[in-house]
Amino acid sequence: MEKKKFYMTTAIAYTSGKPHIGNTYEIVLADSIARFKREQGYDVFFQTGTDEHGQKIELKAQDAGITPKEFVDGTAGEIKRIWDLMNTSYDKFIRTTDEDHEKQVQKIFRKLYDKGDIYKGYYEGMYCTPCESFFTESQLVDGKCPDCGREVQPAKEEAYFFRMSKYADRLIEHIKTHPEFIQPVSRKNEMMNNFLLPGLQDLCVSRTSFSWGIPVDFDPKHVVYVWLDALTNYITGIGYDCDGESTEQFKKYWPADLHLIGKDIIRFHTIYWPIFLMALDLPLPKQVFGHPWLLQGDGKMSKSKGNVIYADDLVDFFGVDAVRYFVLHEMPFENDGVITWELLVERMNSDLANTLGNLVNRTVSMSNKYFGGVVRNTGVQEAVDNDLMQTVLETPGKVTAKMEELRVADAMTEIFNLFKRCNKYIDETMPWALAKDEEKKDRLETVLYNLVESISIGASLLYSFMPETSSKVLAQLNAKKRSLDSMTSFGLYEDGTKVTEKPEILFARLDIKEVLERVEALKAAQEQPKLSAEAGKEETPVIDIEAKEEIGYDDFAKLQFQVGEIIACEEVKKSKKLLCSQVKIGSQVKQIVSGIKKHYSAEEMVGKKVMVLVNLKPAKLAGVLSEGMLLCAEDENGELSLMVPEKEMPSGAEIC
Repeated sequence: MEKKKFYMTTAIAYTSGKPHIGNTYEIVLADSIARFKREQGYDVFFQTGTDEHGQKIELKAQDAGITPKEFVDGTAGEIKRIWDLMNTSYDKFIRTTDEDHEKQVQKIFRKLYDKGDIYKGYYEGMYCTPCESFFTESQLVDGKCPDCGREVQPAKEEAYFFRMSKYADRLIEHIKTHPEFIQPVSRKNEMMNNFLLPGLQDLCVSRTSFSWGIPVDFDPKHVVYVWLDALTNYITGIGYDCDGESTEQFKKYWPADLHLIGKDIIRFHTIYWPIFLMALDLPLPKQVFGHPWLLQGDGKMSKSKGNVIYADDLVDFFGVDAVRYFVLHEMPFENDGVITWELLVERMNSDLANTLGNLVNRTVSMSNKYFGGVVRNTGVQEAVDNDLMQTVLETPGKVTAKMEELRVADAMTEIFNLFKRCNKYIDETMPWALAKDEEKKDRLETVLYNLVESISIGASLLYSFMPETSSKVLAQLNAKKRSLDSMTSFGLYEDGTKVTEKPEILFARLDIKEVLERVEALKAAQEQPKLSAEAGKEETPVIDIEAKEEIGYDDFAKLQFQVGEIIACEEVKKSKKLLCSQVKIGSQVKQIVSGIKKHYSAEEMVGKKVMVLVNLKPAKLAGVLSEGMLLCAEDENGELSLMVPEKEMPSGAEIC
């Protein structure tokens, strides 16, 4: 029997900078839904990616002194790194600078123009560069952008427009007859009452005031404006072709089953996007879910407020699955969630270390202590067991029901209610008391069996949300991940199975005072480059060196830099300047000769983590082979300082 398909997407992340934890929440939320759908047996295709065009990108690239493509290559790489760090199981990462996407956008624009849905005119209004949006005077709030609150500037330019009003009545009817289309319901009411029913204005779909975008092929001074470019990724990414040559993949997966987006861009996805699709004679997505925001304790995260928290910093403190747990569990269905360091530590200690970690540790430890790790079901049941079994067997259905409504936080609560019930069962049965009575040995074995079986089911349910933790728990119990279908039965854990001898601590309890001290140190380290730059303008000595010939990104990309660890070092005989170091880089060891004997002794070199140019052509120095180069900084007096990673990094880590 062919699997039922499920195509879901996130909004594509804008490549203006590094995504903070609020941005990262969306990809983790989407991943939990995609994983659960796979557990249900769906053929899932999960797409995410990056939105890489626009005036804001062009300006940022100018400030950085690089081309827009070089800028977005770096930022897109950073976004993908964080998505991968968070263990997200996307099937495709699309970039709007991908050649096939750009080609289709040009074809879509021409098709809509030939159809009469796009026409040329002039736009005059107030323009917000960060939001890349035009507004009328009446739409401004206190004279500023209604979306971000920043300053706007008057602008007038030639532009192409899309006739939105042509399809407005058809969209209104679709929303009325498909109540599931926009979720939550509050978002639907907002779109209908604030935008559709009052009447739609035609939409600007090209710009001439900047060049970083997809050119309109029949009028190349225009570039395709953001939403017609960005939104179409949902069809170009799976093989849509405007000339009718779409791939089998597109035919299989479209229409999308779910667009998962932030509430701030719901208008574009529930008004502009469906109208574009109507104009292309394509079916509309089945559902658009506008999730709330994850806020810092003192409001929406922004660099100007200095309250931005990044996913990789949180992972350094708590680990990937702890961060996944927090952002999924603390985000309500409709209202904004709040993240603070204090709340993170509280959840780490109470839910993860205590409710789950301690439960697994106690169960494995008691199985080893009383029965050498062997788990058997002797069938000595008592009334108290029935309530545990009922809770365990009801949980999969409850979780599934919550996930069907995209109530992910509630689904996780149901799983942790199962773990809490297991802890209560330990208190009710008191295995340590049963162990003192030889005649109750069979009863003790059944109690431990019931615990292991219950935890196995709970850990299997946990997989979609905390995959690494789920696998670790099941490994300690020597249990296989259970399918949802198999969770209708209690007692499938194989009798006589042996658990691990030494239980692993899944989550260590944290001291809030120590964590906050580390947070302050982190903030100080992040602020230091800024302070150093400011101080440098006024007081700090600087060095100017003769500029070398400029190189392109392709030239730079040929150089391979990695972190190395010096495991041995000795002086080069008959040389006053050279040291010969054995440098471990990943699983390799390279011999590198460096002229730094005046600045470092061989003894103090050993153990240092250093930055290494790895793919330098080998050469002999003073008759000794050198297979790379250690990077150093040099001051005006010729003093050298080895370049070392700011944070602890593993040997072999790429420097990019």
